[in-house]
Amino acid sequence: MTVPGFTSTGSKRPDALFGVSADVPGRMVRAAGCRLWDDRGAEYLDTAMALGAVALGYGHPAVVEAVERAARDGVVGSLAPALEAEVAERLCAVIRGAEAVRFLKTGAEAVAAAVRLARVVTGRERVLTCGYHGWLDWCAEEAGVPKAVRGLRREVAFDDPAALTATLEAFQPVAAVVLEPVVSAPPSEEWLATASREARRHGALLVFDEIKTAFRVAAGGMAERSGVVPDLTVVGKALGNGLPIAAVCGAREVMEAATRTWISSTLATEYVSLAAARAVLETYAREPVLEHLERVGIRFYRVLEQLADAHPELVGGVRGLPQMCYLDFATEALSCRVAREAARRGLLFKRNAYNFVSLAHGDEEIEMVTERLGDVMVEVARTC
Repeated sequence: MTVPGFTSTGSKRPDALFGVSADVPGRMVRAAGCRLWDDRGAEYLDTAMALGAVALGYGHPAVVEAVERAARDGVVGSLAPALEAEVAERLCAVIRGAEAVRFLKTGAEAVAAAVRLARVVTGRERVLTCGYHGWLDWCAEEAGVPKAVRGLRREVAFDDPAALTATLEAFQPVAAVVLEPVVSAPPSEEWLATASREARRHGALLVFDEIKTAFRVAAGGMAERSGVVPDLTVVGKALGNGLPIAAVCGAREVMEAATRTWISSTLATEYVSLAAARAVLETYAREPVLEHLERVGIRFYRVLEQLADAHPELVGGVRGLPQMCYLDFATEALSCRVAREAARRGLLFKRNAYNFVSLAHGDEEIEMVTERLGDVMVEVARTC
């Protein structure tokens, strides 16, 4: 195979999506709105939305126009682009506590940059985490990661204030507490308040990994909704609506640590992605995107709740938030069967975290999800 593991994005492997490597959708060739087509000519209604990277819909006109213009303007050059400073200012206007920004290409890079900044600011090395923060060595347990690097990190369970407090106390000195504010459910007020209080008490920086939640549950993510302001916020995915861009944002005195270490990439400032981000930010300012995501998300979430109630033998419940949710299947095998049967009916439904609504999803699409996924659940329940 010319691409080891089938594809360079692990979550798009056929076995990750469907549990098998055959008799599933082929490779994608085109996408528009909330639909995509594979190389076999089949059309699918998509609720995975590029793993949450697209919130306005595939090929959104404002983003396409901005990208085309930026491509004609040369894409990248030998000087820092004016657009970089403009988009940074726009981000600071919507991210709580943000006074300065550094851009990168992926969420994994951006969270790693936040950890690097925290280590420079505090002079410490250890990190406490909760959630998924990418594949880089500082937060991975995979083959090839040195044991010495693994020893610098401890992970705590989501929404467990007591465990966070105890682990932080025992694992001192800690440079950063890095949290995904939403994992399997909305966070409790106590969870986020404890993280903020205990990080401050121990002299660690609080980092919110809002890669999935920013520009989805709110423009500023869960920090905006909760009122808890972290020292650093990492955003990405929906910021570029499918273009590769991420950013770490924070108070100026913290972000200035970037000048005392090395965080750099040749293409961090290519301005096709920056132009896409500006178009996204302008669209959010001009249109009720977040209101739409919430309204359609609530309808989608209720559909999943009804299916869970109707098929307790298959599903234990619904997890996440209306804007990003999934069914908690009784077994891995059942989740794979449902995903495969849904695909055969023209629905790409994520069998685990997460499914995402977009601006392109409307009432008609939710009705289609209801019908197709309902038929699947009946069929699987009948034959399981």
